[in-house]
Amino acid sequence: MVSHKISVAAFALLLPTIVAGAQNVTPIRPPAAPLIVRNPYVSVWQPATHIAGHWSAFWTGATKAISGIAVIDGKPYRFLGDAQIAADGAAANLTTMHQESLDVTPTSTRYRLTGGGVEIDLDFLSPVFSSDLRRQSIPLGYMTATVHSVDGALHTATLTFDISGEWAAGNAQDSIVWAKHTIPSGSSSVLAYTIKAAQQKPLTEQSDYAGWGSAVFATRSSSRLTSQVGPDTTVRVLAAEGKPLDGSVDADMPRAINDRWPVFAYQARYQHVSATTTKRLVFALGFERTPAVSYLGKPLQPLWKSYWPTWQAMTTFFLNDYPFESKYSAAVDHRIISDAERAGGPQYAAICAIAFRQAFGATELVGTSKNPWMFLKEISSDGNVSTVDVTYPAYPVFEYANPELLRLLLRPLLAYAETGGWPKPFAEHDIGSSYPNASGHNDGKEEDMPVEESANMLIMFDAALSHMPSAQARAYSLKHYAILKQWAEYEVVNGLDPAFQNQTDDFTGFIKSSANLALKAILGVGAMGQIAQHAGNSVDAKYFNTEAHKLINGWVKRATSTTGPHLVLAYGQPDTWSLKYNAFPDKALRLHLIPKSVLAMDSAWYLKQLKPFGIPLDLRHTYTKTDWEMWTAAATDNPIVRAQIISAIYRFANTSNFRGAFTDWYDTVSGQQVGFVARPVIGGLFALLVRDHITSRLTGLK
Repeated sequence: MVSHKISVAAFALLLPTIVAGAQNVTPIRPPAAPLIVRNPYVSVWQPATHIAGHWSAFWTGATKAISGIAVIDGKPYRFLGDAQIAADGAAANLTTMHQESLDVTPTSTRYRLTGGGVEIDLDFLSPVFSSDLRRQSIPLGYMTATVHSVDGALHTATLTFDISGEWAAGNAQDSIVWAKHTIPSGSSSVLAYTIKAAQQKPLTEQSDYAGWGSAVFATRSSSRLTSQVGPDTTVRVLAAEGKPLDGSVDADMPRAINDRWPVFAYQARYQHVSATTTKRLVFALGFERTPAVSYLGKPLQPLWKSYWPTWQAMTTFFLNDYPFESKYSAAVDHRIISDAERAGGPQYAAICAIAFRQAFGATELVGTSKNPWMFLKEISSDGNVSTVDVTYPAYPVFEYANPELLRLLLRPLLAYAETGGWPKPFAEHDIGSSYPNASGHNDGKEEDMPVEESANMLIMFDAALSHMPSAQARAYSLKHYAILKQWAEYEVVNGLDPAFQNQTDDFTGFIKSSANLALKAILGVGAMGQIAQHAGNSVDAKYFNTEAHKLINGWVKRATSTTGPHLVLAYGQPDTWSLKYNAFPDKALRLHLIPKSVLAMDSAWYLKQLKPFGIPLDLRHTYTKTDWEMWTAAATDNPIVRAQIISAIYRFANTSNFRGAFTDWYDTVSGQQVGFVARPVIGGLFALLVRDHITSRLTGLK
């Protein structure tokens, strides 16, 4: 096998590339910048460093166009998107404003652009409210803009924003309809466009996009604001000429999205732009749909319907709430960055910043205010509903943000297992083959991962339990005790030497006697001991604790290589190795099962396997998983290993030419994506914060 180890000197050679790639970008150049990211269908990204000259896109790469055209003192500029203006039958490119900076925080993406003596500041804010389910349930994000002079002179400026019909459906050939709304709001009103597929297909997907519901694009009315709906070649030419939009709404519908490309525009006019011009344009942008999902054949409403009777009321609240939400989000950003820097340094804070919205963007809240559930989509891989082994690697971000969210994610999984419909003794893999339909698997046919999913559920349950007051923890444990004990007993019997089974890294294939999978099973048994203790069952607590210690002793003997100082990939294969990311719960749950000397030995081995962009998942390939690397970093007590992993992930994200949402599957030698994009498992990057027990801090923000 060819060696791909990297030396300290080689790392130094990479630094100029890293710095150059990050110029005027703080704290990291993201593979794709999150713009409007709130749930599986409100997930729009900028797959380039610059906001002008490139179209924004859904996580799949399908265009979800947002256009921005400015006319400064009579000269047209493009500052957002990639609009091309036709003049006299010939293509005439707009002047592209110069992007001065890009700043990405956990909740916001900000651009600063200049041209013609003025500066335009754009901010795409997708708030995350970990302890306010009402606000967290809103399927909208903010796009805001300010303009001011930077050359000491006064300027006139016209700013036109539009979105395309691509926001309404999954394919450009789909037929759409639209409407303009004036919604009373206090002494003024809210203007809104809704755009939807002409043929609504509830609870279906079209190219991973919702086949039902409406895109919403709204702002508050003002004397400087005009609007228009029409073909892009009509509306954008008016914008480039600096002419007011006429308020008309194209009546030629339904029609295909790509039939004269209807766009939905707002225009703001400024007569005297000075250095102190501070008026902020605030837009709400997203997608609303009812119902949200189905569970065992029953449609469930989005949680926001418990608080607002209509999308109009929700949207009006959201726009009016901007001052609070922006202030709150700034506090969230500060807290996350501060916590992450203390735990792992500036590079760790940077990768947490680009992971936060992505993790939450795969989830949505449904049900009622009295009984909320959180569903999760397995984005970009199988598309399953609430996949256990996708929820599991993501769980650190939810535990960090608010452990109550972890309980909400577990609710539908536990509820389904306890219906009696699931016929097998181990935990289910998911509760539906295709989002948004949680139809279950009462026939037992699914992607079974017996040892994997059972241990995952036990560990996540114990993690949620550990943050509760004793009385609440007892009640919670007792409520679900029967199914948890069933899964734990399965692990006692089958966990030490797993049969030829599938596991979460299913792209590597089934594996027999996996040392890493066995370790997860053993920690799951240890977690059950703690669950039993919370439930007040001292007999079971002693039994599962005793079994966990017996199992770990047997595991150490079988998993330790006889030919080198490391742990093996599978029993009986002494020359193999793999990342033992499943050691993380031993630290996070304070199980204290794995001997420190064993972890120290394996951590030292990892340093010998280091490649330019990280540590491979195992010896069979040079690819790795971003989430599992950070779980490994959080499992080790070796600060050098931890620092190298953080640096490698940062280097990959900051320099890779893959321009999609943060991937969790990439090659450690080439630095290129192998597969997966925008998946919630990126929430596993918060494992280091959970290991340090920095949790619940966001819940105290006001």
